[in-house]
Amino acid sequence: MQSTQVKKITANYVEFRPGKDPFEKARQKGSRRWILSHIFYGSNKTFILIVLITTILTANLSSAILVVIGNAITDFLLGKQSSLLFYTIFILLLSIGTPLLRLINYMLREVIAQRLERDCRKEFYSNLLGKSQSFHDQQKIGELMARATDDVRTMNFLISPAISLIFESFTSLIIPLFYIIAFYPTQLILTPLIFSVLFFFSLKSYIRKIGPVTGKLRSFYGMMNATLNEALTGIEVVKATAQETKESQKYFDNANNYRNAFVEQGNIEAKYLPILILALTITGGLIHAIILNFMGLMNIGQIIGYLGLLALLRFPTFISIFVFAIIRLAVSSAQRLLELMDKKTEIDENVEGYKKEIEGAIKFENVTFSYPGTEKPVLKNISFEVKPSQTLAIVGTTGSGKTTLTKLISRLYDVDEGRILINNVNIRDYALKSLRNQISYVDQDVFLFSTSIFENISFGRTGSIEQVIEVAKEAQAHEFISNLPNQYHSEVGERGVQLSGGERQRIAIARAFLVDPRILILDDSTSAIDSNTEDKIQKAIRNILKNRTTILITHRLSQIRWADLIIVLKKGEIVTKGTHEELLKTSEEYQRIFIKKFDVEIDTLIKKCEEA
Repeated sequence: MQSTQVKKITANYVEFRPGKDPFEKARQKGSRRWILSHIFYGSNKTFILIVLITTILTANLSSAILVVIGNAITDFLLGKQSSLLFYTIFILLLSIGTPLLRLINYMLREVIAQRLERDCRKEFYSNLLGKSQSFHDQQKIGELMARATDDVRTMNFLISPAISLIFESFTSLIIPLFYIIAFYPTQLILTPLIFSVLFFFSLKSYIRKIGPVTGKLRSFYGMMNATLNEALTGIEVVKATAQETKESQKYFDNANNYRNAFVEQGNIEAKYLPILILALTITGGLIHAIILNFMGLMNIGQIIGYLGLLALLRFPTFISIFVFAIIRLAVSSAQRLLELMDKKTEIDENVEGYKKEIEGAIKFENVTFSYPGTEKPVLKNISFEVKPSQTLAIVGTTGSGKTTLTKLISRLYDVDEGRILINNVNIRDYALKSLRNQISYVDQDVFLFSTSIFENISFGRTGSIEQVIEVAKEAQAHEFISNLPNQYHSEVGERGVQLSGGERQRIAIARAFLVDPRILILDDSTSAIDSNTEDKIQKAIRNILKNRTTILITHRLSQIRWADLIIVLKKGEIVTKGTHEELLKTSEEYQRIFIKKFDVEIDTLIKKCEEA
């Protein structure tokens, strides 16, 4: 069957999709469009409208209070005692209404902010899960963690407080100007108007300067996290080679770069002109108002009300010094998130592809493969065929391409040339989830999650405690698990650090048994198991391998001997293939592997095999 889905595969570029992605199109149009799509997503539009209305009302009430206070002072100085009660009640009502509106405003903007962070976090994590293995091979875990935590968190601050305060400061800047025009001599608008023009020009210059610095901050933070993650992950190597000083200096250099970027931001903020302009504006406004008072155009109460409105300009002035830095930081964070999310992946989930149960027939046809970003092929012109329920053993020296070959079967990578067939169907034509659900892989370097033993064994397939115990017995893991304080509910620690290498491998084998795959790949999976335990596991493995295709990567003679087919790899090419007895007699490369391993003459080794 030819590959009919190749065009579809190269168009979609995603291995996993949790559902409809409402932000996919926006991601392709840049960071600002992507941010807006999140902000106005779903019912957020209604909340945003309410926030805008309450912000405008709050600004009006704040300005109205100052005008009323000025009028109350005027009446008091004129001896109009009867109106003071009215002013007192009116000011009280305005004072109560302002915080109530702000309460609604703050609550809704926080809801929008938390939703934005939640949706960005979900989108970014799902996107990472949908990337191909070649993408993850090129990433630093610390850098990914920095983006998934701190950069996503910054998106929350974009709404609350940044954008919310910007609109609030904008209304605090504009609305007082209308109140000055409405209630005071028109010429008084000149001073705050000049301030507004100078403020906007200064703000534009500030935003332009602060942008590159925020980009540095996010970049240096990611580098610092990556260094920390690598050092702690490889702490045994660091200590064993006495490289603490070197790693400490490397981390200090990154931390120092991060610190210098903050100092650079501080220098820009220290030169923020609007603060000086505001002081001159208030002073100029006071002088102008006094002159109008001498001219009989204003009274003391109006001067107080007018200065109160000018004082409202403090809010947008002081708030803008850090709010726009947050916005630039958020835009930089969004660009960093999109930088990864927009990277294409080579493999598609192909949800409409072939989904039938496979029998396990595997065929490689002239397969050539090199890892993405490299030119030297790891595998060259590989061809072989394994029938259903047969066992294939792969042997070869280190770096010959054994592990790479097995990873191609579950389509962690796509081949450069040739094709791989399972049940005479090109693996590109399979629905990726269906294909991988029927293949189980037990690696030499076992990865366990920091949860319980039960959850680790049942990770690939949900099973009852009885089923988990049964497969644990088959994998010779039940005995040591039963001796643990909490038995199957015992925590294994980070990457299974609380267990020995052999115990981790037995749990991984039990996990593979529970999945009940049609194709089982064992990559030196018993390397950390003693001979006595291995003998027991071999019996279990031989039972579990019935009616399923198995691929072994091993140099253990006890496992290789009963393989139906053995292929010998050297520098990415098949040197020879056949049964153990055939290769031991005819293949010099195969003989060299076992002579070196067992330190015996080849005739003696052949004789032992014939006797067995």
